[in-house]
Amino acid sequence: MIDTVLVANRGEIACRVIRTLKEQCITSVAVYSDADADAPHVRDADIAIHIGPAPARESYLVIEKIIDAAKRSGAQAIHPGYGFLSENAEFAQACADNGIVFIGPPASAIETMGDKISARAAVEARNVPTVPGISRPGLSDQEIIDAAPGIGFPVLIKPSAGGGGKGMHRVERIEDLPEALATARREAAGAFGDDTLFLEHFVDTPRHIEVQVMADSHGNVIHLGERECSLQRRHQKVIEEAPSPLLDERTRELIGAAACDAARSVGYVGAGTVEFIVPSKQPEKFYFMEMNTRLQVEHPVTEEVTGHDLVALQLAVARGEELPVSQSDIELTGHAIEARIYAEDPAQGFLPTGGRVTAVHVPAGVRVDSGITDGSEISSLYDPMLMKVIVHGADRAEALAKLDKALAETVVAGVTVNTDFCRYLMQVPEVAAGDLDTGLLDRVAGDYVPTRVPTDALVAAAMMWLATRWPTKPCNAWAIPDGWRPGRTAAQAIRFGETLITVAGSPTDATVTVGEGELASVSATIHQVGNNWRVTIDGSSARWSLEELAPNFAQVVVVGPHGAFELRRADAVRSASDSDQVGDTELVSPMPGTVVSHSVADGASVQVGDAVLVVEAMKMEHTLRAAVAGTVTFHAQPGEQVPAGKLLATVNPEQDENND
Repeated sequence: MIDTVLVANRGEIACRVIRTLKEQCITSVAVYSDADADAPHVRDADIAIHIGPAPARESYLVIEKIIDAAKRSGAQAIHPGYGFLSENAEFAQACADNGIVFIGPPASAIETMGDKISARAAVEARNVPTVPGISRPGLSDQEIIDAAPGIGFPVLIKPSAGGGGKGMHRVERIEDLPEALATARREAAGAFGDDTLFLEHFVDTPRHIEVQVMADSHGNVIHLGERECSLQRRHQKVIEEAPSPLLDERTRELIGAAACDAARSVGYVGAGTVEFIVPSKQPEKFYFMEMNTRLQVEHPVTEEVTGHDLVALQLAVARGEELPVSQSDIELTGHAIEARIYAEDPAQGFLPTGGRVTAVHVPAGVRVDSGITDGSEISSLYDPMLMKVIVHGADRAEALAKLDKALAETVVAGVTVNTDFCRYLMQVPEVAAGDLDTGLLDRVAGDYVPTRVPTDALVAAAMMWLATRWPTKPCNAWAIPDGWRPGRTAAQAIRFGETLITVAGSPTDATVTVGEGELASVSATIHQVGNNWRVTIDGSSARWSLEELAPNFAQVVVVGPHGAFELRRADAVRSASDSDQVGDTELVSPMPGTVVSHSVADGASVQVGDAVLVVEAMKMEHTLRAAVAGTVTFHAQPGEQVPAGKLLATVNPEQDENND
């Protein structure tokens, strides 16, 4: 009997698991760090237990604290979510040792699948196809070099432990292998504490396709179809969909059977994902890559096309029941696509962002799995994924259109996110056609240009500014005191970002100019309709709504026929000459994060382009370099957590000795 479950996670996955627990009338227990005291998952849960300081290594990753919280709350089971301790064999064993049900596979399965060499050996014993290569513990550099010609170039060096692309190197020629192997071993040892390597043939134009499996303790193993996860950046998935547009029914049946055999090879129990690398031109030649022994971030697209709640199935298995569905019950209906919303700035090289979320505006009528709300603080201490927008359509074309519309209506005000970039991806011809591979996103990312706020959205916002600024008086420039001058009334002006909007006239006959001579003026009228506004621009009438997030229109979200847009009011615009000077001598943090190291000593001389210090945030390091030659003065020390915009170092320019 399981009536209380502790969720050993945070953010959107904790909220998602708690949702199913509530539906099953199971008491939910949240754990939280200092940083998450008022987080949505804490509010959603029936019980919440504090487990320590903000850094995950002192809270969410401390096994003893999680076990203690489960005992204190009376939880009979723990759901690990994904990330943190979800694939930690020691944690799974600690649950078992303390009589707590781990809602996941046995520790032995986690351990075997967590090592790429042992995982490969296990699945090969069940005749699951693997990429041609050489893999066994203790391979020397010379053994790998000797095997490479038989495997066939190009080859891929891979570390046995870890993931995320660290220690992986593609090599085209045998002459380059010795140096690449030395580098890979150094990187693997530094990242995972294990420099064991193996070698595989590099699959040309690969696609990342994974299969959702579910197994119970009675020997039943089923799959729930596949997901296409090829749109990824730096081995981090961005867009996922189900089913894959590449596979036909016969290949889908074969890859599903192979995934089930992979699960059987380690006595798997619970939800898991078997990942395959699939050649774009020969999808029938799929190869086992690895198995994730947990629920995946992208599991919602599988739920959308199958109609099955995967967390509910996990709970059934955890109770010792047989799976309530068989393979013949699984049918894929329609098409589902998911976009991950990250706290990052695609226009600035995908730098991590952060800060306080002033408002969250999400689309109606689609599924949004979110871990944030108005007022949430986005910290560099945790994963940058904030939410997922999931749509379902009758076919792929309909799903793509729905996702584009949903993303257009998604705003995380106060924090820069990647929604506009995801919309850009939807318009890439290869994406629209389903012609994907794992390198596609990186190839097209450089062509991304942020979408400009539509002119009519700026016009509507300016008209509503006038309408709401003096709510007790008519929406009329003549009625606003600072618009009066002898003879006639001055036009009212408001600047959003670097765009100036001027409004002259009355609410029933206004002339609005967007830009400073850049765009032609338009005629506009406005009147209120309930909680919305009817703004007519050049004869075209549309309803708009407005949410003022900061006093005097300092920050607003305007919603209309083109979607939702965050606008920030600015009093002035820097001149080009001013902009050129900003940052020349001062190095500020481009993101909230932690100062990792100083690249030079305090007071050292540097030249243009020299590394000065390194900032880390959300699993990404960013090196700040000198823009001028001079001497360095540091204002932040290694290990210090800093907000975005914090002054970290000053480079004092060298004086020209010939200048009196």
